[in-house]
Amino acid sequence: MKIKNLCTMAMGILFLSTVSNAQTKAFQKEEFKQWAQTPPMGWNSWDCYGPTVEEHEVKANADYMAKELKKFGWEYIVVDIRWFVENDKAGGYNQTDPRYVIDQYGRYLPAVNRFPSAKDGQGFKPLADYIHKKGLKFGIHIMRGIPKKAVEDKLPIKGANGITADQVYTTALQCEWLRDNYTVVANKPGAQEYYDSIFELYAQWGVDFIKIDDLSRPYHESEINLIRNAIDKCGRKIVLSTSPGETPISDAAHVSTHANMWRMVDDVWDTWPHITHLMDVAQKWYPYIAPGTWPDCDMIPLGRISVRGERGEDRITRLIKDEQYTLITFFNIFKSPLFFGGDLPSNDVFTLSLLTNKEVLKMHNESNNVKQLFQKEGKIAVTSKNIKDGSVYLALFNISDNVSQKVSVNLSDVGISGTAQVLNMWTNEKSKVTSKELTVNLKPHSSVLYQLKTMK
Repeated sequence: MKIKNLCTMAMGILFLSTVSNAQTKAFQKEEFKQWAQTPPMGWNSWDCYGPTVEEHEVKANADYMAKELKKFGWEYIVVDIRWFVENDKAGGYNQTDPRYVIDQYGRYLPAVNRFPSAKDGQGFKPLADYIHKKGLKFGIHIMRGIPKKAVEDKLPIKGANGITADQVYTTALQCEWLRDNYTVVANKPGAQEYYDSIFELYAQWGVDFIKIDDLSRPYHESEINLIRNAIDKCGRKIVLSTSPGETPISDAAHVSTHANMWRMVDDVWDTWPHITHLMDVAQKWYPYIAPGTWPDCDMIPLGRISVRGERGEDRITRLIKDEQYTLITFFNIFKSPLFFGGDLPSNDVFTLSLLTNKEVLKMHNESNNVKQLFQKEGKIAVTSKNIKDGSVYLALFNISDNVSQKVSVNLSDVGISGTAQVLNMWTNEKSKVTSKELTVNLKPHSSVLYQLKTMK
């Protein structure tokens, strides 16, 4: 491994400290829930660029979002994994001779060859400023733990009274698939100070969203506690996303009082089995959908993905149109956070239409009491309600592989009595139902999404 230890960048770091003298008044316990009262919506670089995204690509996606999506509620631009490595690669990770960029306190800094505006120790502040000026919000990804090189070089932890990185780590439970960091031992002096120091830096940069990896399998409660404390101390409202893997349902009470969103499954890619697995795992998470705390379906693998991705070649999503409707319908009615994974400037008209349906996004933002009515025999029915306008939303799915099926729901089960006005939310077709049951014939892998209202 090689490292650029930027101890000589005191001038740049002083610049950050003086221009970002943000208030550091601590937030109250669980105040963070107020920062994401509706499910966060944005773009993440992972599906397109894996660990190789560059500043000009981030800006291009921000420009597109500001022009085409901001008015529909999309707002976050997130730089995913390993932005601090100068020589990473597509199709995996360079773990042979990575060139890390790190400061004198053991904190990663953006690689300037990929993010030129980070020169002179400015970090991500110039890029965050660019995004903020467009009325958007800026996010980054990190791995849990403390950099191995900080441990090896015994770098001091800022604010820890002489404690160095080698005094707060353990090799136990090190991430199995990416070996950049060691686990932080939560009860060691200096452990909290290390997390405090990185979030102090991120607050100076203007970070609004943080995705932290390798927290869920196994569930790292002690490090999540350190992270929650550090965010609450930093003085900036930074939305917390824990990732990846199947967060244990046994830890639902803890994660829902410490994070704004948490992954239910591993990465969701553009294959049908990924969708059906997600739907299956999601069954146990419906009771935990609540303002400020959201079970997360992962990124949306639509449009053009894997431009320089971690998995597969540059391609347009392999999901057929029916499958794309099924995926986006499920994400929306489940009220998952929505983070588009495709390259936004490459979107075609159809892909854009999946992201800009006003009625669907109204459901996503305003509905509540999300319930699965049933999941059996390759059929799924999910419902939610909008108390503001009296709408009942009903999504019906045929997840069988080769059989067209009739999917039926008793209208009384969704609170509808008498004649119902029905709107197909994707086609905008309107109809009436006078019977006690709503039935639709669906092809394999297809779905419908209805808005229902009792007619007076």
